[in-house]
Amino acid sequence: MAVTTMTDTTRLVTGGVDTHKDFHVVAAVDELGRELGVEQFPATGPGYRALLRWLQAFGTIDTVGVEGTGAWGAGLARHLAGAGVRVIEVHRPNRQDRRRYGKSDPTDARSAALAVLAGRETASPKTGDGAVESIRLLRVARRSAMKARTQAANQLYAVLDTAPEPLRARFRGLSLPQKMKLSAGFHRGPVDTPAGAAKLTLRTLARRWRDLGDEIVMLDAHLRQLVTRAAPGLLELPSVGTQHASTLLALVGDNPDRLTNERSFAALCGASPLDASSGKQQRHRLNRGGDRDANSALHMIVVSRLRWDRPTQTYMARRLAEGRTRKEIIRCLKRYVAREIYKAIAAELALQPARPLARAA
Repeated sequence: MAVTTMTDTTRLVTGGVDTHKDFHVVAAVDELGRELGVEQFPATGPGYRALLRWLQAFGTIDTVGVEGTGAWGAGLARHLAGAGVRVIEVHRPNRQDRRRYGKSDPTDARSAALAVLAGRETASPKTGDGAVESIRLLRVARRSAMKARTQAANQLYAVLDTAPEPLRARFRGLSLPQKMKLSAGFHRGPVDTPAGAAKLTLRTLARRWRDLGDEIVMLDAHLRQLVTRAAPGLLELPSVGTQHASTLLALVGDNPDRLTNERSFAALCGASPLDASSGKQQRHRLNRGGDRDANSALHMIVVSRLRWDRPTQTYMARRLAEGRTRKEIIRCLKRYVAREIYKAIAAELALQPARPLARAA
């Protein structure tokens, strides 16, 4: 067999990027981990193109590890993927390494490149270019609207607790919607008395609460349309509604193939038991990691099925008779639901990865 030298082969380049809001620092290493260069580029479209050309000048790009592909590195990750470059999501450097070698942008970029080269980082980032990314963005708006609506209701209650007695008496025995309707109907008046200021405050809070409710209804309609478009089979599963489905879809992203199997999905949801065996003791412990919103969605699906789904109720009764506790059984059911949901999501998104979205009414 002929012996080849380094100069006879095409150099493979591995990149590592430490991302920031306004600029990115990139490091390039060869197949042996030797540093080829470190450079800084603006976090803009022209900057992304310049960064890619800079890496290509060293040889053939093998892989680029990017920190924060769901935040400041999202634009760069999409640009590199669109150019046919394999992108790996990189976590921040180990704290022990930072204490040992210090912290700087070039150091973090080199660490990202070496982590990819050594195979310590292998996760593919979300593509963020389809219906599921739209779902994620709408969920951001809905979550903030829900928090603001709850805050407005709490503030209205607080104002009523300290309002003058004649005003408080008008609200006794009313439900929350009735209180909001009465408050929203108050007319503007002088605010030089506590009663007048309280009326204006109640009017403002009630109308804010009502407007946020309309906003949530609008967002829910768009979310249901997007979820139905992306994975209609998911909504056909027992106790899986629009909100739970959108939460789990956002976790997976537009490219479910980034998860190798349903065990990966269960681990992302924090629904996979972790091996905690040692010596003669063989046991598993609860996984407290993963996405807590997704874990909560699985929990609520299981709780709903325990109330309405006959097979789930039968399973609960059988495992209780075996001596299992209710919490242990719910954990098992969450694992089963995670497997069921992953199969539905993977099948649906694989069948329709790039269908155009209809405009919501």
